Formats: sequence, C-alpha cells, structure tokens
Amino acid sequence: MIGVKLTQPLRRNAELFPDRIATVVGEARTTWGSTLDRVARLAAAFRNLGVGPADRMAILSLNSDRYIQTLYAILWAGCVAVPLNTRWSPRELEAAIEDCAPSLLLFDDSFAAVANGLKMTGVGLVAMGSGCEPAMSLEALIASSEPGEDASGGGNDLAVIFYTGGTTGQSKGVMLSHANLFDNFMVQHALIRYELGGTFLHVAPMFHLADACCIFGMTMLGATHAILPAFDAKTALQIIEEEAVTATLAVPTMIEMLVGESERSGRPIGQIRNITYGASPISEASLLRALAALPNARFAQAYGQTECSPVVTILEHEDHRAGFLRSAGRPIPGVDLRVVDDEYQDVPRGTVGQVLVSGPNVMLGYWRQPELSRSTVVDGWLRTGDAGYRDDHGFLYLVDRVKDMIISGGENIYSAEVENALMSHPAVLQCAVIGVPDPKWGEAVHAYVQLRNDAATTVDDLHVHGQSLIANYKCPKSFTLLSEPLPMSGVGKVLKGELRRRWAEQMGNGAA
Repeated sequence: MIGVKLTQPLRRNAELFPDRIATVVGEARTTWGSTLDRVARLAAAFRNLGVGPADRMAILSLNSDRYIQTLYAILWAGCVAVPLNTRWSPRELEAAIEDCAPSLLLFDDSFAAVANGLKMTGVGLVAMGSGCEPAMSLEALIASSEPGEDASGGGNDLAVIFYTGGTTGQSKGVMLSHANLFDNFMVQHALIRYELGGTFLHVAPMFHLADACCIFGMTMLGATHAILPAFDAKTALQIIEEEAVTATLAVPTMIEMLVGESERSGRPIGQIRNITYGASPISEASLLRALAALPNARFAQAYGQTECSPVVTILEHEDHRAGFLRSAGRPIPGVDLRVVDDEYQDVPRGTVGQVLVSGPNVMLGYWRQPELSRSTVVDGWLRTGDAGYRDDHGFLYLVDRVKDMIISGGENIYSAEVENALMSHPAVLQCAVIGVPDPKWGEAVHAYVQLRNDAATTVDDLHVHGQSLIANYKCPKSFTLLSEPLPMSGVGKVLKGELRRRWAEQMGNGAA
C-alpha cells in the first residue's frame, strides 16, 4: 500500500470544487480545476524531457501561484522537489545544487541572471516567468503537453528535500516523506482549528518549510492561497481586507509590522481567525497590541525544526493568557519529547538539557549523509541540538541553542558558517559570532574579530568580504575588533558565554 499522497488533495479539490479559486496573486485568479490541469500538463512535460522517478528538481523563486503549481507538478511527475533559499549567495546555491544534483532548475524572473550565472553541470533550466535563453519556458512546456496521470509517490516515499544550515558551514538536505508532511499538518490542524475552505495569506517565503507545509496543508482544507511575493505590511493589510483572509503564518517581526500598519490606518484586522507564528516567542506587550488589532483571531505559536516536518510543540490560543506566554507550548499529538543531559539520560522537570523528539514527523534523514543521519536520529529519537526544559504542566521552554544558532527575523543563522566566512579573510586571525538582542529582528549577528599583527582592514572590508561568501542576512550587523585573543576554555574552545557577558556589560555602560 503506497499510503497518503500529497497530490491527492489537489485531485480532490479539482473534483469537488473545480470553480473555487485556488490561488490569488494580484489580479490573477486561478481555479482548482485550472490548477490541476496546469500541474498535470507540466508534470507530463517533465517526463517528456526525460526526467525519471525520484529525480530531483530545484526551485529558485519568490512566492507565486506558479511556485505552488511547480511544486505539485514535480510531485505529480513522481519526482522530488528541492526548494532553494532565495537569499543565498551564488556560492551557497551552487553547493546545494552540486549536492542534490537536480535534473532541472526552475526559476522566476527575479533570479534569471543568478540562475544563468551558476556554475553547474547537467542541470536543465526552466524559466517560470517571461523566459530567457537558453532556458526553456514553463508556459511553453505546459502549452505543448497533454495532461499526464498522477505518478506521485506516497507514504514513506521521499517527497521533498529542504536545505537547512549546518554548524560546519555546509547546508544539510533534510529528506521528508509524503507521510511526514501530511500527518504533521493534520495534527497541527486538530489543535489550531483552521477554517475549512478559508483563505490563507502566504507572507513567509515558500522556500521555508514553515510556509511550504501550509501550501500542502491549506490545499488539504480546500482553502484559497492568497500570495505575496515578499512581505510588505501595507500590501498585506490590503490583501487581508480585499480577499477576506482568514489565516496566515508569520514571524513575530511580521506581526509587529502588520499591527503597526493596522494602528496607523485605524482599521482592525477583523477577518483573520487564525494566526500562527514561530521562530521566537512574542512579547507580552506585542501580544496585547496584536490581540487588539486582530480581535477575532486565535493565536498559536509553533516550535519545530525542518527535521521535524516541521512542528514539535504548539502553544495554543488559550495558553497565551494563562501564564505560559514565554513557553513554546506542549508536544502535538503523536509526538514524544524528552529533555536529556550530555549522557542522553532524562533530566527532572525544570532542568535544562537537550530536546529530543520522536514521532511520525521525524525526517527520513539527511541527503547523502548517512553517518550524520545515524548520529542525529538514534533509536528513533531526533537530537534537536536545542536546549530547554519542561515545567510541571508539560510546557517546553527553550533557553538556548546547543549549536549556537542565531535567529534573526525568523531566519536561522549558524555561527560556525559565519565564522568560516570571516576566517577566510587574510587579516583575520580569530573570530567568534554571537546573537545579540535587536529591537526589530529579535537577534542580530555580532562578530568579535582578532586581527593579525599589523593587519590593515576595516569593518567595511570585513562586511564586504562576508557578503561575497554568504547571504547578506547572515553577515554580522556589528563588529568588535580586538588586538588580544578571544577568551578560551582549557581545551581551546571560545567562551561565547564570556563574550555575551562582555556585550551585556558594554550595552549596560551605554557603549555603542
């Protein structure tokens, strides 16, 4: 038995609600019947190009209706979708493409120059927008093909690969199955209680699993996908009103901006019934403002990882005002959670340790990294690398990132990746990066850099060097240049706790 298929809800919607609007982008509206037709034709075109079952196909695009259609067409053809981070540098994109070896790279107009400039071998190019030589045109492929039968895998078959940053500086391809994604969203829905047949606003990037799982999930519920290519608070508020949006997913920074726009316009956001947020908790002051601006909305915080498809815990609406606001919530049904010490033994409630997760949401493994997969998922338990504790009510509180991950504006930034980029500068002898509080983005990247003797460089030089190797959002927003060594432990490790203490003292003294 093949098990659940992510393509089945698409077929269901086209059968039951063929004239219902599936996607809205600006003035463009596409029904479920038309969406299915385009998906089936595009999938057939892929097969006609010689793409075989389980081949990978990469997508480099801003949010759009074509993004959703392409994602489903890849699965319909029996292949594996690989969404690529649109904020990556060409070097990072090339590393991921070399790793997953896709048959095709599909890109929109925003990334035409980037896609055509990438160094890669044996990868066909498909333009999702107006098209440019030597790429094939997505629209031409659809127009020239007859609809093909659904050849999608299902159950535990590999459906998607999402790349996530690694502490070694190399991204890891997280392999997720149809069942991983299908089951995880349906359990989320049982707690969050989304409206059937509503309208969901996509403001988070679709290359993030947080939003991609909503593509699959909202399709399961027969909802309309209202799509913003990129987040803008004023435009988002306008779409919410015009399209009667009932639900959305955002990071707290986006919620702050949306609430601010609502307050400036004097228009409460009364249509939204569900707002799910993640990446970090929301402050009490922000929550109170948001509750006033969204008077009919149920709030839910979701904590998880790409490796968990992605949700592990949910802080339900009622718990936001019951003294658990700083919590990440409790495990969703079907998911077990442990907090362990360095020997992987359970610790008492209230004691900080590493969070382990087990359940049907745990990934298949890392693409082409079997050893890392085996060391990350041991006896069915995923070692998240997150540090936290549970209280007597079972709520999870996250206190740090075991792997020194920094979260800035909802983006995961791994310190080792940034440090590797800075260390390649000839003037840098030693460096360490930490996350420091930022009023807008939650955290910002700050770098402590020890320069080599007589080295001639500036903060601007270091920033430009970093931008040439890693995405701009990962580059440090501020630097401390040192002539003395960084604080080190007895075994030669940088004491980042000491650096955080220094930063706090510096800020406390009013230093810039």
